[in-house]
Amino acid sequence: MDILCILFSLLISYLIFKIWKLIDSTRDQNCYILDYQCHKPSDDRMVSTQISGEIIRRNKHLRLNEYKFLLKAIVSSGIGEQTYAPRLFFQGREECPTIQDALSEMEEFYIDTIEKLLERNKLKPTDIDVLVVNVSMLNSTPSLSARIINHYKMREDVKVFNLTAMGCSASVISIDIVKNIFKTYKNKLALVVTSESLSPNWYSGNNRSMILANCLFRSGGCAVLLTNKRCLSKRAMFKLKCLVRTHHGAREDSFNACVQKEDELGRVGIHLDKTLPKAATRAFVDNLKVITPKILPVTELFRFMLSLLLKKLRRSPSKGGYTNVAQAAPKAGINFKTGIDHFCIHTGGKAVIDAIGYSLDLTEYDLEPARMTLHRFGNTSASSLWYVLGYMEAKKRLRSGDRVFMISFGAGFKCNSCVWEVVRDLNVGECLGNVWNHCIDQYPPKSLLNPFLEKYGWIREEEDPDTFKFRT
Repeated sequence: MDILCILFSLLISYLIFKIWKLIDSTRDQNCYILDYQCHKPSDDRMVSTQISGEIIRRNKHLRLNEYKFLLKAIVSSGIGEQTYAPRLFFQGREECPTIQDALSEMEEFYIDTIEKLLERNKLKPTDIDVLVVNVSMLNSTPSLSARIINHYKMREDVKVFNLTAMGCSASVISIDIVKNIFKTYKNKLALVVTSESLSPNWYSGNNRSMILANCLFRSGGCAVLLTNKRCLSKRAMFKLKCLVRTHHGAREDSFNACVQKEDELGRVGIHLDKTLPKAATRAFVDNLKVITPKILPVTELFRFMLSLLLKKLRRSPSKGGYTNVAQAAPKAGINFKTGIDHFCIHTGGKAVIDAIGYSLDLTEYDLEPARMTLHRFGNTSASSLWYVLGYMEAKKRLRSGDRVFMISFGAGFKCNSCVWEVVRDLNVGECLGNVWNHCIDQYPPKSLLNPFLEKYGWIREEEDPDTFKFRT
């Protein structure tokens, strides 16, 4: 009998030990953001209305109809006069870039952000265990990740990932890579470097579906420091709660919605197809179907299912479906604010922000960070999410326990999203390296009207393409 008791006690002790070990190991798999640093290029790279007009006027392939199209696109884009462009644009060489132009643009970005990030956190480059770099439109040899390792003399055993062609959703993909590495390796520091190279990607033709990208994309970037070290969890800013990736590359219309290709005369650019809004909506809806049960309380999910059932019972078969606006971005019909406090939306354009706001039934307060980021920095591709997050931090909106919902889209077609929990109040001394520091008191401005219309509105009055001349 005593032997049975001893064996039973040993069995119970073993089970308790295994359960404790399992719980303890999961604590080392958490993914925290320790700090992040967005890039603010120098003021001599700022794109004013005057500079924009000069760049557009240098394109000899444009005619009156294309000028009218560009005027309408720029005025309605939501972009202001303080965004940034590569240096060769100001030198008049956008149609003949060199590989060195692209590399210099990237070097200026990563030296600025990584050095500030490491210095602020009292870290050496050799402390970094994982490096993930994502720049979609530049694939150099050696890779950009290799250039960063060479510049900072990082360790030989650093785990390196270099992502290209992932589009505007690459930041969340990079975070996913780090999250999965943290599940296997304990006590690690990871550095995510995200940007876009605009120098070699200016479209110099007149295809409307391809010149639109010229109006939206601007220079920017961000370096993010992450860890799964338990001892650093109290210092962390954010903790990753969940992450969902949706890829519709198997659908032909989604796959072709955003494609880099040549136009009829062989000029390379990014083609934005008419199917893009539909592809984005479909990917967004499918992504929400997966992430919603992970981030909202059971009570809200039950309320939503009950209201959905009642609507189906009351709906008449003869009635039509959504309105035109709803077809472009159907309302989710569920209150995301029951589980989410802040919405960090990719600044793909005014239409993208409007559509997500309509779909999730968000207020102007919720959309303000994305709108102001688009106005101040433009669409900086994958790094735009971090500028939006920086706006929230500079405005002292982020409190301990708050949840931040990041939503991004990318070519392929992809919709990737994740939720971060704010670990501690970010309102005292946290904004030392925030790129919004110098101007946050000016936002939101009284008006977001683009002065482009005031200076170039005369183009709308022109009628004859044969006699049209661009005024200086």
